[in-house]
Amino acid sequence: MRLEEIYRLAVEAGKSVDPRGKDGIKEVLADAQKEYDGLKGDDKRFFDKERLVNPFADTRILFGDPDLEVSNVIAGIDIEAPELVLADRLREKGMKIDLCLSHHPEGAALAALSDVMKVQADIWAVQGVPINVGEALIGERMGEIRRALLPQNHQRPIDTASLLDMPFMCVHTPADNLVTDYLTRMFKRAKPRLVGDVIDLLLKEKEYRASAELGMPPTALVGDKKNRAGAILVDMTGGTEGPASALEKLAQAGVGTIVGMHMGDKLKAEADKQHINVVIAGHIASDNIGVNLFLDRLEKKGVKARGFSGFKRFSRLKK
Repeated sequence: MRLEEIYRLAVEAGKSVDPRGKDGIKEVLADAQKEYDGLKGDDKRFFDKERLVNPFADTRILFGDPDLEVSNVIAGIDIEAPELVLADRLREKGMKIDLCLSHHPEGAALAALSDVMKVQADIWAVQGVPINVGEALIGERMGEIRRALLPQNHQRPIDTASLLDMPFMCVHTPADNLVTDYLTRMFKRAKPRLVGDVIDLLLKEKEYRASAELGMPPTALVGDKKNRAGAILVDMTGGTEGPASALEKLAQAGVGTIVGMHMGDKLKAEADKQHINVVIAGHIASDNIGVNLFLDRLEKKGVKARGFSGFKRFSRLKK
């Protein structure tokens, strides 16, 4: 596949299972077009035109010729300058590497991370939180993340990739959408009664078992394994964790258990206060599932993939 085709496949994969649905995605792209059409001068010049066709600001080709033919990918959860140098060293030793594929964003894709957080309001709306309330809650948190990203050296790994002539891209929200959809459908089918049943279901997945073997199993962060799970919300997409204030609204909407990648102390305290069970499935393990689901799609196209930097390849394709 050409690099451009891999990128477009990632975008389409993310769109196919996006919590906003097809109509919601069309609205996002239409809003971007309307914004672009209304700009002039430098504002129009510096506008990221990929926003007109790609609703995921954290998924981009970071370096490389879009027409490059790619047969072999090395994928990692975090790929920065050290990993790019390692990939180049492995290439020197004879390993076939046409592309480094990172899950977490770098460069311009990292700088725009806060933009993808809007989807969290749509996820909460499905649970019964009014969209106007959700948008108000996530707006403040988006500002926090945007300010935190401003001073970072976003282009450092991109410069490294350029000097090494190492094609480089990142697939963030599409992979997170894939794991969110996968687990949501799994829980709907299995209908776990207890929090412990939720954890048992997670441990049937190879990625979570591999993480457990390394001492990082899925964990009940808030609540007891004997608690009834109630309505389950899989919270694994939308850039990063949302505001603590959203938990009260989710509790009022009837959410009994949140299954997430991670949760800070402030959110944990609020979940405890609102009597919402929280199961931390694991950040890197969950990211592994999302990336593996995307790489399954690449494998169907004949592209081979191997892992490093916290990622291990597990195929769900029938051999």
